[in-house]
Amino acid sequence: MSDVQEFIRETVTQHPVVLFMKGTAQFPQCGFSGKAIQILKGCGVKKLVTVNVLEDDEVRQGIKEFSSWPTIPQLYVGGEFIGGSDIMNEMNESGELKTLLEQSGAMA
Repeated sequence: MSDVQEFIRETVTQHPVVLFMKGTAQFPQCGFSGKAIQILKGCGVKKLVTVNVLEDDEVRQGIKEFSSWPTIPQLYVGGEFIGGSDIMNEMNESGELKTLLEQSGAMA
């Protein structure tokens, strides 16, 4: 396993909620990443780790390989890949996302 893949694996397994995004939670660099942050904040997430993929091309490519998902942002909850902003939006509207986040312990 490459160093980048190991970094990604460790990051998603050591934190309850991880969002790989363009930019930061305070300053998203794309609309989809901004929407993802809005959804998570709206759900009441307190324990959120974000990784700015624009800071490292290896991480930017590595996360796509890790998840077999071609786009960013990517949300991980409890070490599991959930999806991008469209999936997050659908799960948020159904209430499924908030339930999942509550179960992860990310709300405390």
